[in-house]
Amino acid sequence: MGRFHRHDDGTEHSHDHDHGHEHEPGHDHEHSHDHDHSHDHAEGHDHEHSHPHDHGDPADHDHAGSPAAHAAAGEELISEHGDHTGYETGAERIEILERIFDENDARAAYNRRLFDEHGVTAINVMSSPGAGKTTLIARALDELAGKKRVGIIEGDIETAIDADRLRGKAAQVSLLNTGNGFGGECHLDAPMVAHALEGLDLDSLDLVLVENVGNLVCPAEFDVGAHRKIMIASVTEGEDKPLKYPVMFRSVDTIVVNKIDLLPYLDFDLGLFEHNARSVNPDATILRVSARSGEGVEAWVESLTR
Repeated sequence: MGRFHRHDDGTEHSHDHDHGHEHEPGHDHEHSHDHDHSHDHAEGHDHEHSHPHDHGDPADHDHAGSPAAHAAAGEELISEHGDHTGYETGAERIEILERIFDENDARAAYNRRLFDEHGVTAINVMSSPGAGKTTLIARALDELAGKKRVGIIEGDIETAIDADRLRGKAAQVSLLNTGNGFGGECHLDAPMVAHALEGLDLDSLDLVLVENVGNLVCPAEFDVGAHRKIMIASVTEGEDKPLKYPVMFRSVDTIVVNKIDLLPYLDFDLGLFEHNARSVNPDATILRVSARSGEGVEAWVESLTR
């Protein structure tokens, strides 16, 4: 099994190696590969080999080319989800993450095909809690009334508070509480969005906005099947957020800076924030918006329909 490493600059490389034999799902054992095995194992087969070679201490050897072997050689165990070298179980963690994200990416591709088949544009809208996602979405729905048929997938850990705020403004709203069957996750993933899509009639929609759970970390890592990603930042959060949460800022095509009406009352350097954002994502469009005063809302709405 190959292993991929994705570094912070987005480059990837893989480590492919051949065990010399194949295992079916469920086969789990450790042994060194000083010689070739020429037999296959059936599903669920779990045993220790009696071949004339020394397994030694399981803690002292790993499959050649495996994450643990790379770690033992001093190579960092880095995936797109972070550096796991601090864990004794770093190799296992990366392998599990790979499986989770493979499943997620397959479902995301399915979601995207579904949107495409119905001629619907889907946008993943992300931010930290309290940055103003719901308020800005509500403003957009007011502006788009009679022009675009907009469906909302409203993601929250608990409650229907935000979904209720948008009902009557959006053509359709599908609420997804991650605390209801999805482990209370701090983000939406593709299987969750697929579940929420059962509550939308895509044939009668032009645009779907996925309002993700408020969080600057995990939502950026999970492809939900949207065509685009937008994030909303607030001037109350500080200029350093693009540097502290680069994965989020790097993942989007548009950064909306909300609550600019508060600038006279804050020690916030808007120019420095934008500089930091561009250092992480030089290609992103940056919009200055106030959901309260309406300044910049027209540009915000245009960004959803371009």
